[in-house]
Amino acid sequence: MKNKPVRFVLDTSALLALRGDEAGADEVEKILRRAEKGECEVYLSFMTLMELCYRLWQDKGEQSAKEILAETRALPIQEIKEENDLLIKASRVKATFCLSVADSWIIATAWQKKAKLVHKDPEFEQVRQIVELVTLPYK
Repeated sequence: MKNKPVRFVLDTSALLALRGDEAGADEVEKILRRAEKGECEVYLSFMTLMELCYRLWQDKGEQSAKEILAETRALPIQEIKEENDLLIKASRVKATFCLSVADSWIIATAWQKKAKLVHKDPEFEQVRQIVELVTLPYK
């Protein structure tokens, strides 16, 4: 019987660390290389893409935002869109924990996919009981 591949969900902070070559970027890069080889599965919440896009838009303008969106979608990832079961999980996370709506969607994605959440956000420590965390160095 073949083992299920390890699954990861990349938080916005993990992608920004990669883009900015911050502490932890090497770990994100390793995960993406493993995904290219079929050794793991990597997912992104639609909310991660929205956060990434709006942050780049604010900092560097619309063209940079569109470029990062295209670059991110070219990575060996699967984009997870909103659907009812995910909506229920995200609502439960938001109702139970003191987190933003975007973070609730991202955590719910990891929970639903039974994936490890790769992040640099200390607020995620409160959800350890529902998702496994891969914590990159905090700033």
